[in-house]
Amino acid sequence: MIEEIYNFLKLSDRLFSSGMPTPQQISSIAQDGIQVVINLATSNSEGWMPDERGLVEAQAITYYEIPVDWDNPTLNDLNNFAALMDKHPHEKILVHCQANFRASGFIALYRFNHLGWAENNAFRDLQKIWNPAEYPVWQEFIEKGLRSQS
Repeated sequence: MIEEIYNFLKLSDRLFSSGMPTPQQISSIAQDGIQVVINLATSNSEGWMPDERGLVEAQAITYYEIPVDWDNPTLNDLNNFAALMDKHPHEKILVHCQANFRASGFIALYRFNHLGWAENNAFRDLQKIWNPAEYPVWQEFIEKGLRSQS
């Protein structure tokens, strides 16, 4: 069922990204071995579930929220995300937001800044979902993120 989440991507054996899961999809992600969920959406995001934490934690999955403002993503948000990724290096992680734009963007920057991936490889999966050049705020944020070497 995890593959049915909007804009789902399997990035590796332990890392997945997607848009907003439904309550039914959340109730089944433990069956897919997910151990950590990082939600980058905000309460203004379409499909937002105020009870997502409870639904995820009921599956014995660790849950984090970093509400990333679509119109104002920050390097602080990115650094908080990187700290969570570093905290769970061997667990299966699902990173999601509303449409897998924020999630794939943060993962690409994490791969580049923290894992040392070449830029074209780090951003390959993001390009399957969206083009940041179509969203000037995000293009600028990604350029800052690439320069920050967090």
